[in-house]
Amino acid sequence: MTYPPVTIYTTSTCPWCVRAKAYFTEKGIPFTEKNVETDRAALMEMVRRSGQTGVPVITIGNDVVVGFDRARIERLLE
Repeated sequence: MTYPPVTIYTTSTCPWCVRAKAYFTEKGIPFTEKNVETDRAALMEMVRRSGQTGVPVITIGNDVVVGFDRARIERLLE
């Protein structure tokens, strides 16, 4: 199955970010991780796309998911 591009905006200490990455890894869905703690450009991109400063923020194609909302993620991946 082909999935839209997935990006996970994270920090080093976020337990929900770890869960989100584990979820995509377990499902075999490739993703790009952007650590907003160390990458200011990624932080600005995340805020522009989501209006949020908290993580995780997950983009699936053009859709933005704030937090690890598993039900919404699964709907977007269908």
